[in-house]
Amino acid sequence: MDVRFDQAGTSFDGRTAVHPLSLSLTERRIGIIGLNGSGKTTFARMINGLVQPSQGRVTVNGFDTGADGEAVRGQVGFIFQNPQNQIILPILREDIELGLRGRKLTRGQMQDRVNGVLARFSIGHLADRRVHELSGGELQLAALASVLVTEPPIVILDEPTNQLDLRNRTLVERTLRALDEDVLVISHDLPLIEDYDRVLLFHEGRIVADGRPEEVVAEYRKIAVS
Repeated sequence: MDVRFDQAGTSFDGRTAVHPLSLSLTERRIGIIGLNGSGKTTFARMINGLVQPSQGRVTVNGFDTGADGEAVRGQVGFIFQNPQNQIILPILREDIELGLRGRKLTRGQMQDRVNGVLARFSIGHLADRRVHELSGGELQLAALASVLVTEPPIVILDEPTNQLDLRNRTLVERTLRALDEDVLVISHDLPLIEDYDRVLLFHEGRIVADGRPEEVVAEYRKIAVS
């Protein structure tokens, strides 16, 4: 991963969501924490170009999120807080195939890619199920499969364990730990990111702590009870 912010910030309707900041992200596992409305999701969306900087510049593996939007989208997969918002087609296999359309693959190559990602997440038995029949954990895995079938080297997940029971949370946590891709995780689930390489703490649109999980989480707890 090589993500660089060069005095990049963004505002909406006159309100600053992320104040200008400069930093580089190169670690394989990065957690992003903070209170609701602190800017962490906006920051993450600036990385894959869903949100453009109002000032400054963001690059991902050498590609500018403004000038090279299509290339950036090929570098970064994004899993939304509610995976149902990004699963479009009613049958899981069809939805996973959707991401491969227009990629100049033969039908056989598409099927191999889809079968491969289904096997990778051990959800082949769900391939022909209707999406609305899946559990919360199965939906997260389905969303991961739909994104990672396109083979982005970086994946961002927004609250991947939100509202999951213990069984499904454990399933998602185990899956994330096994990913080969570089991962950025936005989470209120602090145990999920306790062994990550680096954690960023956002507060009022600024990064107020950046370092090892135990140090940054301690700062977060101070903010949360102040």
